Amino acid sequence: MADRKVYLDWLRGAAVVVMVMAHVTDAWTRDGDRRGGLYMQTVFVAGLAAPLFLFLAGLSLSMAASMRAAKIGHAEAARMALTRGAQVLLLAFLFRLQSQLIGWGAFSNFLKVDILNIMGLAMMAAALLWRASESRRARVWLFALATLTVAMTTPLIREWGLLAVLPDPLEAYIRPLPGRNHFALFPWAAFLLAGAIAGEAIHAARTRSQEIRLQWSLLAAGAAGIGLGYAASFQPSIYPAANFWTSSPTFFFIRLGICAVMVPIARAVVLFQEALPGWLGGYHSKAPPIVTTLGRSSLFVYWIHVEMVYGVLGRPLRRELPLGWSLVATAALCVLLYAIVLWKDRLMAGVKLTGPFRIFAPVLK
Repeated sequence: MADRKVYLDWLRGAAVVVMVMAHVTDAWTRDGDRRGGLYMQTVFVAGLAAPLFLFLAGLSLSMAASMRAAKIGHAEAARMALTRGAQVLLLAFLFRLQSQLIGWGAFSNFLKVDILNIMGLAMMAAALLWRASESRRARVWLFALATLTVAMTTPLIREWGLLAVLPDPLEAYIRPLPGRNHFALFPWAAFLLAGAIAGEAIHAARTRSQEIRLQWSLLAAGAAGIGLGYAASFQPSIYPAANFWTSSPTFFFIRLGICAVMVPIARAVVLFQEALPGWLGGYHSKAPPIVTTLGRSSLFVYWIHVEMVYGVLGRPLRRELPLGWSLVATAALCVLLYAIVLWKDRLMAGVKLTGPFRIFAPVLK
C-alpha cells in the first residue's frame, strides 16, 4: 500500500510487545514478586496495550474509509468499514470457541467479553458515525462528541441500577461483571472513537509541512491530556462514585494522551531507523524489522500467543518465574512470535482467502 504509514505499524508492534509482556508477567511471575515497585511499574505499562490497540483500530478504520471513499464512494467505504467491524466481532466468538475447545472450560466462558468483542462493536459504531457525513470536519465533531459522551458517562453507567435487568451476557458488554468480562464498552470504546479523530487528521495531512504540523499537534494535545488529567485527579470528583483506575474520566484522558503522544514518538523512531543505515556506511539487514513485523500481524500474534502463555504450553511456568525472568521470557517469546509471523507470511504469500475463509483475512493476511 503506497500510502501505508510505517510508523503506525511500528506503534502497533510496540503495543504487541507490551501486550505480550502483560500476559507473560501476569501468568508466569511468582507470587512473591507481585508486590514490589518494579512489578507495579510493569502493570502500569502493561495497561497501555489495550488503549493503544483500540486507539489504533479507530485510527486505521477512519483512515482506510477515507482512502477508499475517494475511489469507491462514501457509502461503499462506510459499508466496508461496518463489515470489518462485524468481522472482528465474529472473530471474537471464534477465538473464544477455539479457547473453549482447547481448554475444555465451562460453557459460560464462550460468552465472556474480551477486547475483540469490544473492538468489533466499537468499530461498527465508528463506521456508522463515519457514514453520517461526507464532511471530514463533521465526522471529527461526531467522533469527539461520542468520545466525550462515553468517557464522561462511564462512572454513571457503572452505577446505573436499571442495567441489572439485562441478561448478564448483555450487561457485561456495558459494565464489568465478575467472571464475565475483562473489558466493557464504557469506557473502552472511547479509545477507538478518539483514534478515529487521529485517523481523519493523518489522512488529511498530505504535504510534508502538514504532516509535521500534525505530529506537533498530536504531541501537544497528548501532553495536554496527560497534564490536565493528572491535575484533575487531585480535585474532588464530580461523580457520586468513581474509581480512578477503572472508571474515572481523568485516568481515561491520561491514557488517551499517552496514545496521542506515542504517534509522533513512533514516527521519530521510524525516521531514526531509516536514517541509521546511512550513518553505518550503508549496512542494512535484509530481515524485516521485528517490531514493525509484529505490528503488521498484530491480530495473528494476539490469536496465537494467548494460548501459548495461558494454555497447556505455558502451564509448567504458571506463577513460577521471578519477575526478571518473566521479562526475559517476554523477549524470548517475542522473538519466537516474530519467527512464526515470518513463516506465516511465507505460507500465505499469494494465497487468496475466499468464501467463508475470508473471515480469517484480518488474522492471516
